[in-house]
Amino acid sequence: MQRPLEGPDMSRLEKRLSRLITRAVRDYEMIVPGDRIMVGLSGGKDSWALLHLLHRLRARAPFSFSVVAICLDQAQPGFPAQVIEDHLRERGYEGRVVFRDTYSIVREKIPEGKTTCSLCSRLRRGILYDIAAAEGASKIALGHHRDDIIETALLNLFYAGQLKAMPPRLESDDGRNTVIRPLAYCPEELIAAYATEQGFPIIPCNLCGSQENLHRQKLKQLIAELHEENPVVKGNMLAALGNVRPSHLLDRGLQDRLGIRPRGSDESLRGL
Repeated sequence: MQRPLEGPDMSRLEKRLSRLITRAVRDYEMIVPGDRIMVGLSGGKDSWALLHLLHRLRARAPFSFSVVAICLDQAQPGFPAQVIEDHLRERGYEGRVVFRDTYSIVREKIPEGKTTCSLCSRLRRGILYDIAAAEGASKIALGHHRDDIIETALLNLFYAGQLKAMPPRLESDDGRNTVIRPLAYCPEELIAAYATEQGFPIIPCNLCGSQENLHRQKLKQLIAELHEENPVVKGNMLAALGNVRPSHLLDRGLQDRLGIRPRGSDESLRGL
């Protein structure tokens, strides 16, 4: 994809984010002619920014694709569905709020005082997959940004024993859906500033009373401290995820698949 044209009505912040989104879309071939992109709209700063920036990209792209926003009302007490619908209408965006009561399921399954985010996210993801298929959407766009990706990589490293992050583009296990993350290169602080600049109606993600995973909060603080000491830390962490040296890791299965695992005298080792 070519770099989008930058009109005089775009702020410096929007231009910067537009360049980062365009680079990510191009690097991972996220959008092709004729795509129908369904944006999973939570009402948070990230998904609002994603929706708006995709519309800006759509207006400047050298080919046509469509964008539809789907916001899932999960029956959390006080969820302001009307605020979402009003803003979509004011901006002239195609989209709607879909009601599915997952809140009752989460409250039934998760003991009081425990974080509900994991189960809530899984239920929401499954519903969005079904809606995308019904909508005829070729891609589901989620608002995960650079900081989400590097935090997830460290969470998996420290707490799951895996070298794994959030891929910018991912085919679902059932093959029905393709998930894309156009904000993959975008720093969270720029998105937050952009959301303020645009006056998006931000819906907090704590209506259910649950707080984000404590491990993620600890890692977020650690990364912030390291980044304060060295401003290239976050950029280096993201770059590392795209600069892998399989021969210097311990995954023998991966090394076998790539044909790079060192071979010794296997017969002599069997007696050890």
